[in-house]
Amino acid sequence: MTNTQVRRGFTLIELLVVIAIIAVLIALLLPAVQAAREAARRMQCVNNFKQLGLAMHNYESTNGVLPPQQVLSFTGTAVGWKSIWGVTSRIAPFLEQGALYNSINFTLKVTDPPNLTAVGTSLNNLICPSEVNFQPFQSTNTVGVTTTFGISNYGWCEGDWYVFGGAGAPANRSAFGPNMSRTFAAFTDGLSQSVLGAEVKAYVQAYHDCPGTVPAGLASPSALPNPTDVIAAVVSAPSQCKAAAGHTRWCNGNTFYDGFTTSLPPNTKVLTGTPTPQDSDLVSEDEDDGGPTYSAVTSRSYHSGGVNVLFGDGSVHFIKNSIAWQTWRALGSIGGSEVISSDSY
Repeated sequence: MTNTQVRRGFTLIELLVVIAIIAVLIALLLPAVQAAREAARRMQCVNNFKQLGLAMHNYESTNGVLPPQQVLSFTGTAVGWKSIWGVTSRIAPFLEQGALYNSINFTLKVTDPPNLTAVGTSLNNLICPSEVNFQPFQSTNTVGVTTTFGISNYGWCEGDWYVFGGAGAPANRSAFGPNMSRTFAAFTDGLSQSVLGAEVKAYVQAYHDCPGTVPAGLASPSALPNPTDVIAAVVSAPSQCKAAAGHTRWCNGNTFYDGFTTSLPPNTKVLTGTPTPQDSDLVSEDEDDGGPTYSAVTSRSYHSGGVNVLFGDGSVHFIKNSIAWQTWRALGSIGGSEVISSDSY
C-alpha cells in the first residue's frame, strides 16, 4: 500500500495576511527611501552653494571687490545707461563657465540678439535638485518675440527691506546691490556672521514696478519694518503692480530674479493676488528703473523645515524656518555690530 502525499496550498486568510505584511513593509520603506533621496538632494544643493561661495571668493581675490548687482548711470535722478547683468552673470568664469561669460556682451540688454544664447543656457549648479519646476522660462514680448531664460534657485542678499535708493542714495545694509562693490574687509560683523546668499524657489509670483505701494512710514533707507508690516505691504500691492515669475532669469540683477532680502524669515508664506492667492514677493520699484527699491523677496526652498544659506566665509548652513526675524535680519547685514550667538540659528 503506497502513501499518498497531500499537497496543501495557501488558504485565503494566509494569502491576505502575507499581502497585509508586504503592504506594511512597503509603507514603512517608502518614507525611508524618500527621506534618503531628499537627503541626497539636499547634499547636492549644499555642494552647489559651496561652488558658488568658492567662485565668489575667487572673484573677490581676483578683482579686489565683490561684483555689483547691476551697473546704472544717472543723469540727474533718471537712469541713462544701464547694465542689468547681475552677480551670477559676473562670477560665471569662476564657475567653469568661461566660454559662456565670454559670449556675454555686458553693454547690451539681456534680451538683445547677441546675448540670447547665453541667457537661455540652464546651468545645473544654479538649480537645486529639489526644485519642482526646473524648466527654462519663456517670455514673449509685445511684438511676439519669445526669449528663453535659465532659472536659478540661489539668490544673493540685497538688503533687509531697503535695497536701493537711486542716484546718490546710501547703500543698503547687505553684501550686494546696484552700483555697489564691497570688499570682504567691509564685513565688520565677520564673514562667518554675514549672509552672502540663500535658496529661493523659481516661478514664485513677484509683484514689482509699483512705487506707490510702500507706506510713507516704511519708505526710508533707515526703515526696519517688522514682519507684520511687511506682509501687509505685500498683500495690499497686487492691484497696483506688474506681475512676474520670480527667479526665472539668472542673468538679471533685479532682486526678484537674482536676489532675496531678509525682510521676512525663510519660507514665510504671503498669500495674495487674484483670482487665486499665491505665495508672493514684492519689489516696490525695479532697481534698473532707478529705485527707490524696497523689497520683500523671501528665501524659500523645497527642503523640509528651512533653507540652505551661504555665509561670507564660504560655509553653508541650514537655517530653520523658526529663526527669529531679528536674528535673520542681523545675519543679512554686514556691519550692523549685532552680537549673534551660533545657537540662535
